[in-house]
Amino acid sequence: MYLQAIGVENPDADVERASLLWMHALAIGYSPAYLKENKDGIRQDWPRIPLPASREVLEGSARLGHAVAALLDIDGSVKGVTSGAVRLELRVIGPVEMIGGGRIDPGAGDLDLTAGWGHRGKGGVVMPAKGKIVRRDYDTEELGAIRQGAAVLGLSDDEAIRLLGQTTYDVFLNGNVCWRNVPENVWGFYIGGYQVIKKWLSYREREILGRGLTTDEVREVTGTARRIAAILLLGPSLDKNYEAVKISPYPWGKENPAK
Repeated sequence: MYLQAIGVENPDADVERASLLWMHALAIGYSPAYLKENKDGIRQDWPRIPLPASREVLEGSARLGHAVAALLDIDGSVKGVTSGAVRLELRVIGPVEMIGGGRIDPGAGDLDLTAGWGHRGKGGVVMPAKGKIVRRDYDTEELGAIRQGAAVLGLSDDEAIRLLGQTTYDVFLNGNVCWRNVPENVWGFYIGGYQVIKKWLSYREREILGRGLTTDEVREVTGTARRIAAILLLGPSLDKNYEAVKISPYPWGKENPAK
């Protein structure tokens, strides 16, 4: 009824039209402004998603939702984020490095996760632990890349740093190797009540996994950090979309809404 009212005919005719509402809901649900304004409803597991009064706004919102969905889909690659020419501001996030320089040798245990990220508790249940992170300021190369990337995205330097976090972390696999430059808001990003990267690490501690990490698993952490950073940097666009929907919502109970 709603889709037909705003001019979307035969909504089940193809996947694109059928997914409009779901992708719109995803875009709204990841808007920082929406999350802040509706935190009580979300906390009670009763979020309300406003619907736009026009097809054009709905389709634009759905496009943003598709972008968020692609970033959340860890089984798919995202050009410019996890594949192809990675965006400047993301390229400096999460590279794996040997402390003090040098070549990483998986055979020598350099990819063993032994920094204390997880342990088995009562009944063998895996429990997260403190691990090892070092908080620091961004270095000159990292700041330069973030600023250049921000300009391409139409963001100011200050806005990009606000979205990513004022400081960053080096996240350690062990005493010799770390993922460098995981911005504080990337490190502190939660989905479903879990701190994403820390939760992943807690299950890969060597004593739990029974082996060191593979190079693909190490790259997965880098890719995840870059996906989260990309979602955070979408924040202003997601907020702008939410405001557009909020200003002109679908007039339930009235006929002939604006199309």
